[in-house]
Amino acid sequence: MTTQMTDSRDDDRTIRLAEHLAFSRSFQPLFNEGMALVDETAVYLDGDGRKDAKDLSKATATLYAAESMRLTTRLMQVASWLLLQRAANQGDMSRAQVEAEKVKVRLEGLGSAKDSPQYPELPEDFRSLVERAQKLERRIAMLDREIYGAAVESEGESPNPVGQQIDLLKTAFHS
Repeated sequence: MTTQMTDSRDDDRTIRLAEHLAFSRSFQPLFNEGMALVDETAVYLDGDGRKDAKDLSKATATLYAAESMRLTTRLMQVASWLLLQRAANQGDMSRAQVEAEKVKVRLEGLGSAKDSPQYPELPEDFRSLVERAQKLERRIAMLDREIYGAAVESEGESPNPVGQQIDLLKTAFHS
């Protein structure tokens, strides 16, 4: 989402609405939503989630454990991004500092077990947390791409095996 400025001297400058959101007071509701989801998930996993997991079949309990790890990892990445943005928003970090630290944050890198036959057997509250975390992660990843551009692979790492093969093909045909 960009809007061209009308001043002819500034034709090459754009107003990035996502960047404006992340570096303004409008950011606070997104920050609050993300942190509330982190807290809600922690309370569930430490309380009702433990009770719910005891009633699951062995296969579903295994899926629950794996999906719980993905959920907590996803939310920690989201929380890290939100905290970096808040630090920049409040002037505690410069944009350059945020960009340097942001390379450690991985958004949309985790899979999901939604296609598993046992997924519908997972507790409804748990599935709701998983789905809400995925939606929030996608929103933040889109915002991140709008602000900082496409992800730059660090140290030659590819995000997945297909990407690695594409890089190899590019190298072979463009050398």
